Order: sequence, then C-alpha cells, then structure tokens
Amino acid sequence: MRIIKTSMLRELWESHRQAEASLRIWTQLTRAAEWTSFVQLRKTIPNADTVKVASGRSVVVFNIARNRYRLIAAVHYNTRIVYTLMILTHKQYDRNVWKEQL
Repeated sequence: MRIIKTSMLRELWESHRQAEASLRIWTQLTRAAEWTSFVQLRKTIPNADTVKVASGRSVVVFNIARNRYRLIAAVHYNTRIVYTLMILTHKQYDRNVWKEQL
C-alpha cells in the first residue's frame, strides 16, 4: 500500500517519542500490505476499526502506542492508497468532534 502524508506521522513522533515505535511498525506493515478489503486489513492489524463520519464515508481508526493515540486514515483498497487524515490523543478522539470534520 502507498501511504499519503507520512510527514504527519513523523511530526507526531518527533514531539511524542512514545509513539515513534508504534508509528514506524504501522508504516512498515501498511507499506508491505496488499489489502483488498477491511477483512484483510484486520488480519494484519486486528485492532483497527471502521467508523462512519459526517460525510457519509467510512474511515479506518488504528490504535497507536498502546491506545494513547488514534490514527485515522482513509483506505482506498482499489487504488492501494492509504491517506493519513488525523492523529489524535485518546482524549481528543473520545470527544468525537473529528467525526464532523471528515
């Protein structure tokens, strides 16, 4: 899979070092993956979830650094592209404001 906007990941791990190892692993797993469906994605990353947002689209939420952060991404299985949209702390994620922004 091709990841769009890895700079967002680097920015987070440069300011929050506890997230670096998890984000690097996520990046390696995602780049090596050949997902064609969410079922296949879950075989690689079992704690991922899909969430429907205000636009009516679904995004995939990944737990990062033992659930301290949530990486929200749009996964386009047909084009093999993963767009990183947001990285939130668990507290920010729980407010659900992000759902209205996407």
